[in-house]
Order: sequence, then C-alpha cells, then structure tokens
Amino acid sequence: MASRRNIVIIGGSYGGISIAHYTMKHTINALPDKESYQVVLISASSQVMSRPACPRALISDDMFPQDKLFADIRSQFSQYPDGSFRFIQAAAEAVDHEARSVTYTVEAGTREELSFHALVVATGASSTSPLMGFNPNEASLKESWKKFRNALSSAKSIVVAGGGPTSIETAAELGDYLNGTSSSPQTAKVPITIISGTSQILPSLRPSLAKSAEQYLSKLGVRVLTSTRVMTVSPENAGRTITDLTSPSTLTLSNNETITTDLYIPAIGTTPNTSFLSPALLTPSSQIETNTATLRVSKAGPLIYAIGDCSSYARPAVHNILSAVPVLGNNLKRELLLAAGKSEGDVPQEKVFKEDKRESQLVPLGRSKGVGAMMGWRIPSFFVWLIKGRDYWLWTTGGLWSGKQWAKEA
Repeated sequence: MASRRNIVIIGGSYGGISIAHYTMKHTINALPDKESYQVVLISASSQVMSRPACPRALISDDMFPQDKLFADIRSQFSQYPDGSFRFIQAAAEAVDHEARSVTYTVEAGTREELSFHALVVATGASSTSPLMGFNPNEASLKESWKKFRNALSSAKSIVVAGGGPTSIETAAELGDYLNGTSSSPQTAKVPITIISGTSQILPSLRPSLAKSAEQYLSKLGVRVLTSTRVMTVSPENAGRTITDLTSPSTLTLSNNETITTDLYIPAIGTTPNTSFLSPALLTPSSQIETNTATLRVSKAGPLIYAIGDCSSYARPAVHNILSAVPVLGNNLKRELLLAAGKSEGDVPQEKVFKEDKRESQLVPLGRSKGVGAMMGWRIPSFFVWLIKGRDYWLWTTGGLWSGKQWAKEA
C-alpha cells in the first residue's frame, strides 16, 4: 500500500519486541483507519535471547534449554492479523529523521529504504567481548561460544577484565564450572583473575556487598584486583574478535604487573548501537539524546522515540526498560491519535517515566550463591539465586517475547 503508515521499530530485544507487542495490542485497533497502519520490526537477528544469561550460557549448551534461551522473532508475532505486522531481518544503515526514512541492508547485501510515520529506536549496545551478545546476530554469538568452548577444556588460566556484573558473573560461572565451590586462588585447577579499574567490584552496590562477592569468588578460585587497569594487550585484539577470541595473551597492568593468560575476556562496558543515526541526535557518549520523562527524541521531530541501552533516558538495566515500555507505548499511542485528527479530550493523557534510582542489582556468583539488592534492600544469597541465579531470568522471558506480559494496557 503506497499510503501505508509504517510504525517502524529498530531493534529486536527487550525494548523493541516489547514496544512492538504493546503497539499491536493497544494502539493499532484504536487508530482511525487502522488498516492503513503497519508495525515494522527491523532486527539484525532472526532470534531473541535472554542476554543476561550469557555468562553461564557461554560454557555449554547443557546449561539452559536452548528453546528457552533463544526464541524466533517471527513466530512471536504470528498471533496478529495478516498485514498488520512485518518483520525485516536486516541491519539498519541510516535514519533520515528529516525525510523520515530508514535505510537497511538485508542478509543478501541489498540496501533498501522504508519510510516511517513513527519510529522507535531500541538497538541496545554492543559488548566488547563477542561472547556477551548478538554482535551482530545469533550466528556470530554461537560461533564465538563454539570457539571458546573448544579452548576452555585446555585452558590453564583465565583473565576477565571489568568490575561490573557481567565480568563478575562470568568469572564466577567459570570458577564454579572449572574449580568447584571449595577452592581458592592458590589451589584452583584453573586460576581466574578479575581486573577491575574501580576501587571495588560491583560499584553500583554498597561496599559490604562487594566484599561478600569477593569472598564468594575466592572460594571459586577467583582472584580480584581492584583499582587496576589493563594498559596493553598483546595481541591487540585478543578476546575482542572471533579471530582472536581464544588467543593466548599478555597483559600489562597499571600496577606494573604483567600477566600471561590462555583466555582473556574483556567484559568492559558497552558501545551504543547508534552509528546509523545523525550525530546531532546523540550525546557525547553516543547514546540517543532522549527526553527522560516522555522517551521522545525531541531533536528528531514528532513521533520519534528511543528506549533501552542505546538511549540516555536511564542507566542501562532490564528493569528500567520494562518500566519504560508502558510510558513509551502510551505516549506513542497518544501522539498517533493526535496526528490522526483526534482531539485532546479523546486521547490518553501523557505519561511520565521516572527512573527508580534506589540500589537495585542482583549478581549470581556461580550456580548456588549471589549478592544483591532490590529497591534499596539487601537480598540474601539464597533469594538472589532463587530470583535470578537459577536460570538468569529465563522464567520471565517467555511471557515477554510472546507479548503476554503486555496483555493489559498499563
């Protein structure tokens, strides 16, 4: 349909899939001439996964049921009427927010362009290590895991760089798997070293929880170096590309120590997937400059929103995405109805997102322990395991990917 109004969503993970379901369930049917609208989801991957599960999943396919860890995106949207939803497996190449079009490249290498009536960018962020997410798709992730697993069986030492939850969980899972739970850094079968540039690991948690995490890690054969940075790595791309993923490497540290290791995992931060956008829409840290209350990308013009790790609306966290979905969904619906000619009295009131900045982070430490806090309250180790450590949120993702979580309009 030449006159079709496309509601384009770029990104096929927590934010993108959730907004697509929310729009299909609560917005399309409320629009005048609803047949003229189509929700279009563009994602470089044909599948979605619980990305927080990577620290354990990278060890073996036996760690999780693969049909729960990965889900096919197309099948999650087969419930909707024909023609109302379209999935495009492609990498976004450019967005012209003035001409209101998206350019993308499909797997065959063909560049295509699609106009949009509304746009939501939910492209997330890429990890430094190819072991920790779709960089760019599920095929590359599985190839990384296969290569890492082949090298893991003969590894004599491992270094994990970074003091955040991903690096701590990764070191703990490897320690649990390789050394058991009654080891020490001195007696470990495979010594594992964490190198953190911060004065404590897990800097989003109180110091006492960080200290507890160090004690648990020690029993898994993990040594922790804080206030220490990796200055040089040889070979330069060790751990960063599939080609050099398992290359033995030599690290020089800011404390003048030199470490040679069989496996190096740089779990140091992420890079927002925003290179296809105009620099005028980005913050100095390359996130999309987003209104923290409404989720609109104000500089881009009407009906353009952003959510998730690519956006500046809140700190990167799954719970912040899930809290923001009803706000963005409501405000997008409101703006679409107004654009369709509805009056203020006939559209929902604007919702405001407010980030909960209380201490909230759960960090499993192997398959039986963990540290964490929720809404400012310390959570005992057993409950960290019960809530997250059992399966890294797989008990929650089925309803999320299928849209059942968004059945009711918040």
